[in-house]
Amino acid sequence: MVFSNLFFVYFFFPLNLICYYFAKDLKTKNLVMLIFSLFFYAWGEPKFVFLLVFESFADWLLALGIEKFRGTKKSKLLLICACVVDLGLIGIFKYLTFILTNLKAVTGIPETIVKVALPIGISFYTFQLLSYVIDVYRGETEAQKKFWHVLLYASLFHQCIAGPIVRYSDVCNEIENRKTSPTEISKGISRFATGLGKKALLANVCGSLADTVLLSDSALSVAADLQKNIAVLESRPALGLWLGMLFYMLQIYLDFSAYSDMAIGMGQMIGFHYKENFNYPYCSKSVGEFWRRWHISLGSFFRDYVYIPLGGNRKGPGRTIFNTFIVWALTGLWHGASWNFVLWGLYFFVFLTMERLFLLEKLKKAPSWVSNIYLLVVTYFGWIIFRFQNVSVGFTVFKGMFGLCGNGFSSYEINALLKNNLVFLLVACLACTPVMKNLGRLIARRARHDADTALFNVVRKIAVPVLLLILSTFSLVGDSYNPFLYFQF
Repeated sequence: MVFSNLFFVYFFFPLNLICYYFAKDLKTKNLVMLIFSLFFYAWGEPKFVFLLVFESFADWLLALGIEKFRGTKKSKLLLICACVVDLGLIGIFKYLTFILTNLKAVTGIPETIVKVALPIGISFYTFQLLSYVIDVYRGETEAQKKFWHVLLYASLFHQCIAGPIVRYSDVCNEIENRKTSPTEISKGISRFATGLGKKALLANVCGSLADTVLLSDSALSVAADLQKNIAVLESRPALGLWLGMLFYMLQIYLDFSAYSDMAIGMGQMIGFHYKENFNYPYCSKSVGEFWRRWHISLGSFFRDYVYIPLGGNRKGPGRTIFNTFIVWALTGLWHGASWNFVLWGLYFFVFLTMERLFLLEKLKKAPSWVSNIYLLVVTYFGWIIFRFQNVSVGFTVFKGMFGLCGNGFSSYEINALLKNNLVFLLVACLACTPVMKNLGRLIARRARHDADTALFNVVRKIAVPVLLLILSTFSLVGDSYNPFLYFQF
């Protein structure tokens, strides 16, 4: 089940809210959220609910022991056990097949490779539980005495499947003591509608257009069709490949940020306040700034639980570069068990290192539009590595962009594709900037001093979410193309 599914929008989520608001006290409300969350997760793969429950139980139990023996060797040993359990499970389910495949390629063994199914959202809830145990060990939060509260934290359907990665310390008080208000509910509805519109009206269209030119993930995943797919991509006009990657670049931001918008909005409707996960990253002026704005919860996790414990930038330039290398190799691997993701992470490591050594000062002195173009170009080519798990396919696309595959510059079909979607392309680009958000703030400021503007502002706050919901519904009816890209991570 995905948030942009009509069953979710018009049945599951409304039923959840009805049951929630009719619950007499907070304990009952939490039980409602836990039941709905486990059902939501089980909708796609029931057997993996037991994995989620087991991992939550293990970390709950170990965290209690860590707190009981804090300051002793037993506490550290229990922390190691928690890391072994969490990282061991994600290693088995996410990376075992990848490891065995590469081992066989090098040594010829094993003869048979075990293919392990990947549980949806395992990277997100594993990192959440791991951060909880580590924070208890550090004394930054108290161990939760009630197991079902830890399970609720890990399984809450708002963010369990595709983030944002929520720290227990951010929501522990709200699990046991939270309130809602009409203003908060209104803001949550608006945020959810904005995310739904971003997903249904923009991200899905961008994804469909990208697949038209670059081939879909399902087509590219068939190993037997590798040469045929390469031949197809070699024949694509250069302009078409540039457009396809541009649409993908827009899709991956609009898709993932839309999910975060909806998660934050749903949480706000019932009193949870999840931190922002995106802050218009394509408006950045450097790669470092981009990664402080993109998937903020993941970046902060690696900073606080990997980079800083390794020594951060406190042990000299050489050690800083090494620590950055480790973080970005892990960041790449986190996104998937494939070498292209590792290369993608190391690609950004190279640019981050160059910025740290000499490039950042030059970017600061350059006009802001120059710095922004630099960032967009670096990110654009990075998404080529990210999208194509087979490196040879990605390299084919890269060569084709510069006409090095014997392909032409354009064609009638590509010209028509561009002309027919030019307005949409501009709207999608605009949605990646804070222009509309700033316009809303400007209207709200003027509404304080002008009665007509105040009336318009009230109408706007009511009409825009309703309009987005209606348009999104029309878009989703009968539309079979409705993926959430980050479910696989």
